[in-house]
Amino acid sequence: MDYISLYNNEKVCRKDIPTLDYLNFLELNTGLLSGQPQRHCVNFFGFEEGEKVILICCIADDLTHKILVSSTVVVKKTEYPSLTAVNHNFENFEREIHESLTIEYSDHPWLKPYRKIEDYPFLKPGSEELHEVGVGPIHAGIIEPGHFRFICNGEQIMHLEISLGYQHRGVEDLMRHKDGILEKATLAEGIAGDTVVGHTSAFSNLWESLCGFERKPYLDFTRTLAMELERVAVHTGDLSALCGDIGYQLGSAVYGRLRTPIVNFMQEWCGNRLSKGLIRPAKVNYPFTDKLAERLREALNAYEADFNEMSSKLASLPSALSRFEKTGVVTLDVMSEIGAVGMAARASGLKRDIRESHPFNLYGKTINHEPLLKRHGDVYSRVQIRREEIRQTLAYIREMLDNIPDFEKPSDIQVCPEADSFVISLTEGWRGEISHCALTDKDGKLVKYKIKDPSLHNWMALAQAVRNNEISDFPVCNKSFNLSYCGHDL
Repeated sequence: MDYISLYNNEKVCRKDIPTLDYLNFLELNTGLLSGQPQRHCVNFFGFEEGEKVILICCIADDLTHKILVSSTVVVKKTEYPSLTAVNHNFENFEREIHESLTIEYSDHPWLKPYRKIEDYPFLKPGSEELHEVGVGPIHAGIIEPGHFRFICNGEQIMHLEISLGYQHRGVEDLMRHKDGILEKATLAEGIAGDTVVGHTSAFSNLWESLCGFERKPYLDFTRTLAMELERVAVHTGDLSALCGDIGYQLGSAVYGRLRTPIVNFMQEWCGNRLSKGLIRPAKVNYPFTDKLAERLREALNAYEADFNEMSSKLASLPSALSRFEKTGVVTLDVMSEIGAVGMAARASGLKRDIRESHPFNLYGKTINHEPLLKRHGDVYSRVQIRREEIRQTLAYIREMLDNIPDFEKPSDIQVCPEADSFVISLTEGWRGEISHCALTDKDGKLVKYKIKDPSLHNWMALAQAVRNNEISDFPVCNKSFNLSYCGHDL
């Protein structure tokens, strides 16, 4: 077998990952995706081991719930044919490998810098009839730096190029060099500040698997409940922002107000509105009590009534629909070609949701999740996905509140994972698929910790969405994806 097949959060021995020569590795992984829409690349990365560079590719199969992992050995400053030339799924992965490990590619179609450099080589207009518009890297909102360079014909956007990675944060290296679990968990909480639960759950699930820890039911319960509350909070905030971008102040105010009691409940539960401090490997420092359950039921009942009323108004408002519908369209074919994930992919009809395809925590156990799909791939489809996922999540949460597991006293997990091991952990954050990978050496020390935020897949989708739209529609297109700048810069 040219690859090893494993499940989400399953630990395997590193030596069981097959090592192929590079051309066979390329043929295998591009072949695994060819004519197989149920498969996509969930992680592809490299690391140095002595004089060698080892590349590991992880292909997810959504029908079998398996992840297909293979590896190869390459040499720095040596040129190889790219996987991207065969399949666009690998584009950003190979750009990062090229930049961080000096692996050259002979035929990569878009080998631009993955992170910000001086004199970034933006595409030039090439015509006096076209002009450039630059936005960023400093933005009006309190967001991370990123630069958008538009090529326009009058008001019409012909091309958008996005330059990210201004801070060179180095989170992955810090994960290797910090020894304490608390330090690592705190780093995981800061990977993307709007996805604390999604990333910290991926880290905790992975770490428990590396250490051979058998997860207790209350841990699965805590992570699943917190993840779905995070989904409700951020989707609601995004609906507020989308209304603001089209000048619908009533919608902006009401959705903004509705987000507040959700995040305030998280502060009541764990002392932090963004859920920091709640998710930890092998333990819960803030048990979920019957009193908290009653408080949450009250909050959700009040939320749902106003949410449904506001959503009904928005769906029947011609001025809002005229800005949302047929704006920022990305087709199913394009989403599939670039390997898009999460709610943005599902808004274009691409069924891709880790809660169903590679279940974790309570998904696939007490929650049998069915992904919601829309077909038009426009801003309104992304609005509808948020609205319907909120309603779906409220139903999941109410089911969970009727089945709260007994809390057990926290126990410390061993600091050192098992030796020569590999684990990949996938979660479905509100934005989409999160992937954490870890490899250990013969002493159980981390050799590589690789993080993938869903935004890595979806920035190209935003660039495609704005083509042939007016530049005044860029804010609403951008917010309909709400991608993470810092999640790209790891």
